[in-house]
Amino acid sequence: MAKEYDIIVVGGGPGGYVAAIRAGQLGAKVALVEKENVGGICLNHGCIPTKTFLKSAKVYQTLKHANDYGVTTDGNISFDWSKVVARKDGVVKQLTGGVAFLLKKNGVDVYNGFGDIRSANEVIVNGESLKTKNVIIATGASAIIPPIPGVEEAYKKGIVVTSKELLNIKQYPKSILIVGGGVIGVEFATVFNSFGSKVTIIEKMEKILPTMDDEIQDAYTKTLKRSGIEVLTGAEVKSVSDHKLTYELKGQSVTVEGDLILMAVGTRANSKGLEHLGLEMDRANIKTNEYLQTNVPGIYAIGDVNGKYMLAHVASHEGMVAVNHILKKGHAKMSYDKIPSCIYGQPEIAAIGLTEREAKAKGLDYKVSKVPLAAVGKSLADGEKEGFIKLIVDNKYKEVLGAHIYAYNATELISEYSVAMEAEATAYEIAAAIHPHPTLSELSLEAALGAIDKPIHI
Repeated sequence: MAKEYDIIVVGGGPGGYVAAIRAGQLGAKVALVEKENVGGICLNHGCIPTKTFLKSAKVYQTLKHANDYGVTTDGNISFDWSKVVARKDGVVKQLTGGVAFLLKKNGVDVYNGFGDIRSANEVIVNGESLKTKNVIIATGASAIIPPIPGVEEAYKKGIVVTSKELLNIKQYPKSILIVGGGVIGVEFATVFNSFGSKVTIIEKMEKILPTMDDEIQDAYTKTLKRSGIEVLTGAEVKSVSDHKLTYELKGQSVTVEGDLILMAVGTRANSKGLEHLGLEMDRANIKTNEYLQTNVPGIYAIGDVNGKYMLAHVASHEGMVAVNHILKKGHAKMSYDKIPSCIYGQPEIAAIGLTEREAKAKGLDYKVSKVPLAAVGKSLADGEKEGFIKLIVDNKYKEVLGAHIYAYNATELISEYSVAMEAEATAYEIAAAIHPHPTLSELSLEAALGAIDKPIHI
């Protein structure tokens, strides 16, 4: 007799495993189906592994500049790439093991295999039929290998790589060509440049990081170039031949060469094979409402597969919203206008809400408060001088419309604005909250004071 569940989650990434754990906590009978390791792209091939690389790169750079902090070294600073990779593998193993433990602790049945979703009430795994009342599709997305002449052939040879393969390379590249100036592209550019590789970013758009505020884009581009990274914008890749890549820029055809070529041009939802379900689609993306329901009763879709935001924290939140809706636990729904996004370069970038470009396009009456990092004593003590905060508020009530931070540890500061925007707080409330000294969080205080009147330390 087939096993019966309240919810079957197909896909064990940050959306799927969080949904499964949440459902288990609420007393539902839950199954999670995952064909690879739990944790998905984020834990195994994305967010976490790249951050271990970035930390290793940061430590290496800090040691190279130890004299700036009054610390003397013998001058022989080097790195062992195999140990950098081994550290990454250790962190990933610990985290995925922790997720597996949490699933077990919360009574989730985990099936290792491909989940063939037959309907809202049946999923086949390894030839076994599982019955259910609801299905949550959390199958994620995969890196796009663009149909550029020569790319597929070079990919098969291991010369062209996606982020997944790049995280497991055994030989460190002396040079790397990065196609795509989005988040993945610039983070890997930072890693390999820090370790001494010759790095070239080739971006088709006129600016890198197209969703970011203009001032962030400009400042970060200057930083990348100053650090020795070649940034080519408005450049279109025309062909690849083994290690050689040809691009067109301002009508000129140029050929460059690299040990590796990273394709970081985006991802496509893993929705192939679901056509028989009758789901309403937007290209490869499964259409969902604010409760993550699809047009088919009993089927929900969360994370990258619905194509709304390719961010792990969005997938996790969507998972909880979907489960709460299925089990009728409150009326929480997704709001996509207050999503924080983070880029872990050097310095970091964190943003939420509207850019100034978007506020202007909407015809809003707004005010911008911009404060340099140097206004905060903690940053000078830490030896970090580059960066700023840009707070956008409406002129009438000073309610937060958007916040954009370009600074070391920016990603740790943005949550204050997530809470502020969720609570519909204004610059007055942020300024009234006492921020401890000396901390980087004083940057938020100064920006709030600037939005009301004037900051103190400028």
